[in-house]
Amino acid sequence: MNEIIGYLRNYIQSVNRTVFLLTTLLVAIAITCNYTLGIEPAIFALRSWPLRIAGFFLLFGFVFSAAWLLQFLLASETIPDNRFFFMLLLAAPAIFAIKITFDEAAGYFTQHLPFPWNRYWYKVLDWPLKLLVVFTLVTVIWQWGRFGKPVAGLQAKGFSVQPYLLLLLGMVPLIAFAATQNDFLHTYPKVQRIDIIDQYVQHAFPWKLLYELSYGIDFVTIELFFRGFLILTFARFAGKQAILPVAAFYCSIHFGKPLFECITSYFGGIILGAVVYNTRSIWGGLIVHLGIAWLMELAGYLGHIYKEI
Repeated sequence: MNEIIGYLRNYIQSVNRTVFLLTTLLVAIAITCNYTLGIEPAIFALRSWPLRIAGFFLLFGFVFSAAWLLQFLLASETIPDNRFFFMLLLAAPAIFAIKITFDEAAGYFTQHLPFPWNRYWYKVLDWPLKLLVVFTLVTVIWQWGRFGKPVAGLQAKGFSVQPYLLLLLGMVPLIAFAATQNDFLHTYPKVQRIDIIDQYVQHAFPWKLLYELSYGIDFVTIELFFRGFLILTFARFAGKQAILPVAAFYCSIHFGKPLFECITSYFGGIILGAVVYNTRSIWGGLIVHLGIAWLMELAGYLGHIYKEI
């Protein structure tokens, strides 16, 4: 745990205070606009897949680029003189825009199944297929940029589990508080989306467990992309200063989540970014992120039970 605190302390001491405050203000304005104007649901409501990709590319690209622009204006030493940096700046929001809208593949495999299994397997297959797409694109760019091995922080050498379990334990009170909020209970547990299968099977638990395992795969995708890919590639050009723009981008992908979760994702992105920057490994962040996700599922389940009492 002291290692994680040390990573965060070193980052805080090195960060440009003005850049941090203005980037945080940028994130706050973006969050306010999204939850006031309904930007994220409006993009999802677009009829065609290309339009949804374009919408999310513009949303993610604006937040990410604006955060980098603040770095360039106020910390000129971070301005990279490298075309590959600007290619990454465009590729990053494009990849995640494809990921977040990539629903057709799962539908292709499940469209001929009878109800409710078409809906069930659509949801269960969706996350692994998105991981496949993101991992493929990330690997191509990683090899193109000659960033070395392993790809995107998939390094387990010297990794210790204990500090991350302690950090996860510290998140329990926050998750318990979130479970008292109506918008949280409206969203969690995610497994309530497949309650329809209850009347079609004798024992629903194995089917719901498979759903939860598939749900966990989405967090492998997110850690691989944001920490293993973005932090480690952009750190080549800007060092620790890459952490803040990536955290702002990371916050923007939570615009469809409960407000409290969206706000905390920004600060969580900073913490996990500092960890990966120092360890060059995504496994610690994955333990924390995946643990939080499954704890939120449990909190949502217990919150609904408490609400019914």
